[in-house]
Amino acid sequence: MVNEGAQLFTIEGLAAAMIMVLTVFFVFNTTSVYTPGDAHISDMQLEILGTDALRMMDVPEAYGEPSLLRTIIEEHKVETFDKAFLNYVNNRTLQEPDHIRYNASYTCRNTADDSISSIVLGGSHKLTGTEHPVRVTKWVRVNTNICGPIAQDRAVLMEVLLWRD
Repeated sequence: MVNEGAQLFTIEGLAAAMIMVLTVFFVFNTTSVYTPGDAHISDMQLEILGTDALRMMDVPEAYGEPSLLRTIIEEHKVETFDKAFLNYVNNRTLQEPDHIRYNASYTCRNTADDSISSIVLGGSHKLTGTEHPVRVTKWVRVNTNICGPIAQDRAVLMEVLLWRD
C-alpha cells in the first residue's frame, strides 16, 4: 500500500534539493562579477609606477648637484632619458621584464613672447589609438634657454604617457 505521507516527503525532498542546487548556482555565479572599480586597478598601478620613476630621476645624487631629470632636460639627452626611464619602469622581481612603453615631452612658457612650447623628449613609438595610456606629470626646475632668450631658472612640466604592450 502506498502511503500519501511518503509521497509528500518525496516531493518536499525534491523541492529542497532544487532550492539548494539553485542557491549554489547563484553563489558561484555572483563571485565572478567584475565591478567597474576593478578595471582601473592596473591603471592606478601604472600611474604610481610612472610617478615614482619621475620622482627618482628628479632626486640629485649629492647635495648641490643637479638631478638626472634636470640634466636630461637642460642638455636634451633623449637616449639617457630613454635608458633610465625604461630601466625604472620595466624592472621587476621576476625573470622577464615588464613591457611598458612611453611617450615623453616637456612644456614651458617662453618669457619673451608669452607663448607655450612643447618639446618631445622621446618615446617608444607613436600612439595608434589602440593603446590605453596613463598620463603622469612632474614639475621640474631647470636653468636653460630652451624656453626663452636667456638661461634662467624656470619650471617646466614633464609629461609622460605610459601603456603596456
